[in-house]
Amino acid sequence: MIRIFLALLVVAAIAGCTGLGTLTQASKPNDLYLLTPKSTFSTSLPRIQRQIVVEEPTATAAVNTDQIAVQPTPLQVQYLPRARWVDRAPLIVQSLLVESYENSGKVAAVGRSIVGLRADYVIVPDLREFQGIVVEQPDGSSIVRVEVRMNIKIIDEFEDKIIASDSFQEYVISESDQTPDLVNAFDVALGKTMRDAVEWSIRRIHTHASNNPRSF
Repeated sequence: MIRIFLALLVVAAIAGCTGLGTLTQASKPNDLYLLTPKSTFSTSLPRIQRQIVVEEPTATAAVNTDQIAVQPTPLQVQYLPRARWVDRAPLIVQSLLVESYENSGKVAAVGRSIVGLRADYVIVPDLREFQGIVVEQPDGSSIVRVEVRMNIKIIDEFEDKIIASDSFQEYVISESDQTPDLVNAFDVALGKTMRDAVEWSIRRIHTHASNNPRSF
């Protein structure tokens, strides 16, 4: 009985050590990563005297998270260990789109939908792709291609109808599979996607507003 009791104590001690190790590992902080807004745009971009609201992008559950997604295969999604975005990806994209519109200097006023700003036009993004894709090379090596794809709809709030819709995407090859290089690839891909979406939407709103003058 004593031998059995001692054996149980050893097992319990080992289990306790394992639990403490897990807690210690879990207590280590995650590295948090930011992305940047776009600040350079075409000089031919027209100015619009309209107010714009940017809604939070819709996204799949795999993207609607603060974790950094990578697909090792077309049917599998994994997340980088101990690395997080500073917020959920759709909220980050919403904030960066607002800042990018502001940085263009071509919009009378712009804000997020939760602010309660009275809008002439609403930008409705759908974040279709926001992950790294592992691509096998012919020589047996692999690279990570970051893919960002957004569908943008523009809604005329006065007429309550969609006036334009288009899709924007960018692919950027990461310099390595290390987290800082992957984040940099995300930043470049998202920046190019936002630039194209912002310029396209400003031009479409300008054309629509010119053809549909209103008295306020």
